[in-house]
Amino acid sequence: MIVTRFAPSPNGHLHLGHAYSAITAHDLAKEAGGTFLLRIEDIDGARSRPDLADEFRRDLDWLGLEWQEVAPQSQRIESYQAAAQKLKDVGLLYPCTCTRSEIQRAQQAAGIEGGLYPGTCKGRDDLDLEKPHCLRLDLDKAMAGVGELIWTDEHAGSVMVDPRDFGDVVIMRKDEPASYHLAATLDDAADGVTLVTRGSDLFPATHIHRLLQELLGLPVPHWHHHQLLLDEQGKKLAKRRGSPSLANMREQSEDGLLLAEQLRLQRLPGGISLESA
Repeated sequence: MIVTRFAPSPNGHLHLGHAYSAITAHDLAKEAGGTFLLRIEDIDGARSRPDLADEFRRDLDWLGLEWQEVAPQSQRIESYQAAAQKLKDVGLLYPCTCTRSEIQRAQQAAGIEGGLYPGTCKGRDDLDLEKPHCLRLDLDKAMAGVGELIWTDEHAGSVMVDPRDFGDVVIMRKDEPASYHLAATLDDAADGVTLVTRGSDLFPATHIHRLLQELLGLPVPHWHHHQLLLDEQGKKLAKRRGSPSLANMREQSEDGLLLAEQLRLQRLPGGISLESA
């Protein structure tokens, strides 16, 4: 049975891009007689607002979607800690006390492009762990232990795992219980998700997630990375840019069912368009 999910973070209002993603996941599950899940990813510190989670439920109902809700991330902290400890016990995590500004200076000094962590704390045993620190994945060690890995996307087909563009990613953050990479990977496994549906902008992150599945002995789903909705400037819709919210449309008595059909048929309002396939 196909199980899909929509997993928004309650740190801003949902917009049309979220609606398109939720509808895609919902319809893929329903067409196959499967299950569509809602999971609230609420571990973003003070930015996570319970009132927005309630708003999300009203938005999805307005769009005519049906779902089963699973436990929010705030109730799963122990599972993240246990997984991180497992990775730490086999020598795959190391502490990092670097601040963002320190990382930027080190990148500039080393001529590193693309935002990769320069490895400042890697292999050091003189760190002051009383200072705030995150835990990073030692990518070289991790890849050396797993050999060749494959993951499958419904559009791209079989993809060879190659997470080098990410470098030593953060697994446990300084300020929050877990990184997106660890939390989403563990949650999808715990919820029995068989088809991970999300935007094509997250396609590269799947290399890391497939690696974590292998390291932690988790089941391997398939992925469906869908197209993104773009605004009239050709930019991805985003909370931080103030993209029109579903809540505002709903409160102005717009027809949510009609909007959902427009999104399905790609006849989109307000100059919004799909990215090129």
